[in-house]
Amino acid sequence: MSNYDTFILFAAEYTDLADAEADYELVKDMYYELGLVDTFDAAVISKDTEGKVKIVKKHEQPTRKGGWVGAGLGLAAGAALLLFPAAAVGAGVIIGTTGGGAALGALAGHVSRGMSRHDLKELGESLDSGDAGLIVVAALDLQKRIDELVKRTDKILKKELKADRKELELELNEAASEG
Repeated sequence: MSNYDTFILFAAEYTDLADAEADYELVKDMYYELGLVDTFDAAVISKDTEGKVKIVKKHEQPTRKGGWVGAGLGLAAGAALLLFPAAAVGAGVIIGTTGGGAALGALAGHVSRGMSRHDLKELGESLDSGDAGLIVVAALDLQKRIDELVKRTDKILKKELKADRKELELELNEAASEG
């Protein structure tokens, strides 16, 4: 039996941070309504006038099939940091986590191994052209529902992301022990 899960990564570009945050809230509400909040994994990013990217809001999946463990960060935050390595991390993303920097590196590394270089480049270029962005990592069967909710975006890309639960658990546990 494979340890891999296949997800859909949504990368939505916005000219207005408020629109990105509003779509984030709609998607989060859907997860709560469906009773799937433990699988909700998303991040909102913004870019300041100097082009510096910051994660301003995030939510991640604390558990999945008894699997994801460690620093309490999700693949969406890992994708944001992979696409924008110099991103200033918003308040609370690292605070209170075990092995914060190492865990972020593990998540970003895991995302990079789960997507093609072409897809990563395309996602980064898309998000880089806006002033704000929304990254959602979702189960494939939720794609249509999320498509219906994310309406304020200027542009949206969707790419498959493969994640090896067992490997990620090991990487996050290792990062936690180093912290």
